[in-house]
Order: sequence, then C-alpha cells, then structure tokens
Amino acid sequence: MAELPPIRLVGLSGLLIQFATSMSEPANRAAIAFRAAVEAEHWPEVRETSTSLVSTFISIDLVAHTPEAVVEKLQSLLATQDWLSAPLPAGRTLWEIPTLYGTDAAPQLEEAALAAGVTPETAIEELSTARVRVLTIGFAPGQPYTGELPPHWDIPRQQSLTKSVPAGALVVAIRQLIIFTNASPTGWRHVGQTAFRNFRPNDPTPIALSPGDELCFPSVTAAEYARITTADLSGNGGAQKQVLP
Repeated sequence: MAELPPIRLVGLSGLLIQFATSMSEPANRAAIAFRAAVEAEHWPEVRETSTSLVSTFISIDLVAHTPEAVVEKLQSLLATQDWLSAPLPAGRTLWEIPTLYGTDAAPQLEEAALAAGVTPETAIEELSTARVRVLTIGFAPGQPYTGELPPHWDIPRQQSLTKSVPAGALVVAIRQLIIFTNASPTGWRHVGQTAFRNFRPNDPTPIALSPGDELCFPSVTAAEYARITTADLSGNGGAQKQVLP
C-alpha cells in the first residue's frame, strides 16, 4: 500500500492533510476529492472543511476532541484508495464567463503573450478556449485560483506591482488564471476583463465558485461586453453554467 499523506496539527483549530509539497494536478484533485469524502462521513466533530492547492483542512476543536482519535479516523479513510488517482466529486459546476481580452480594459495581454512565446491572437485563442479548474479560493474573499494552463503559460510574475486592476480582472501567471473579486494591486498580468463577481456578500451563497468547479473564458467583443455590464447586474456577468456529472 502506498504511504499515506502526512496529517499535521494546525494549532488547536484542526488538522491538515497534505497530498504534495508543490502544486500538481493529481494532488489538487486528491485534496478536493478527500474533502468531499470527509463531508460525506458527517463526523460530528468536524465543524467545516476547506482545501488549499494540495491540502485538505479539517476544522475541529482539538480542545474538545483528542487529535489521536480524529487522526485515526482520517488515516482509515485515507487508506481506502489512492487519492492521487481519485476522480473529482460529482455535482461540480462548469461556468462559461464572457471575457473581453486586451484593449484598454486589459492592457497587459500583449506582454503576457510575449512572455508565453505566442502572438496576442494565439494568446486570445488559447485562453478563451482553455477549460480550467478552480484549484483553491484564497488571498481575498472569494478569489479563485484556476488552472492549469499549458506549460508555455508558466510565465513569471512581474518584477513590480501593477498599482490596481479592477474587480473582474482576469490575470495570468504560473499557468494559472485568477478573476479578481475586488480592485487590487497585483504582480500578475491583466489579460482579460469580465463582469463576473465571485464574492457576493449579500447573497445566500456569498462565494459562487467552489474548488473543483470548472471554468471557460470565451472571448467577446467590446460591444458585447458593454451590453453584458448593463444587462446583467446579478454578479454572474453573463456567465452560463451547468452541473457536471
């Protein structure tokens, strides 16, 4: 049997199951699948669960519950299969989010294309047809890190910060795409602009995307983007979605 991934204490707040030490698609898939498996167990001591790029966090009051007993249950569940080969859980959502590439709205497309070794036209074709997964949510409320893009998109962050990109900005670096939830400085290159808002604090579900969801960013014209920004005030930004089997 393969060696089980390490389980680490996180103070008194819970336990972290680490499937790798660096980002990889199998480790991210394992973290998402294992989280779903833990939630399906309905263990009473588990308060909530979450995932990072390659880890699953289990929130447990370790004052009220001894770590040893919980670790034993987690190890038993980990031993049931090879989680690096586990399928993603059913019930995830595929989102198609209309995106305006380049123009003054997303002025670093050409710079990013140059770094990736492609033309701006090829960059738009590749980014607008890529299907990526929400790897994790972090940095800011509801901010999704998605990937992975092909290897030539393993472009570095900028050497200096862009002072601010707007909410809905689609930025790229290290084979990943991020949609910014709020205006923010960034070292990632601004290649597209969406009207999608993942963080909606007044909604019953304040974060629309979940780790494991999949996204596409089809290209639209400036006129189409302008129409979307006035016609769809829900935060979806004209996005279409469907439940994955």
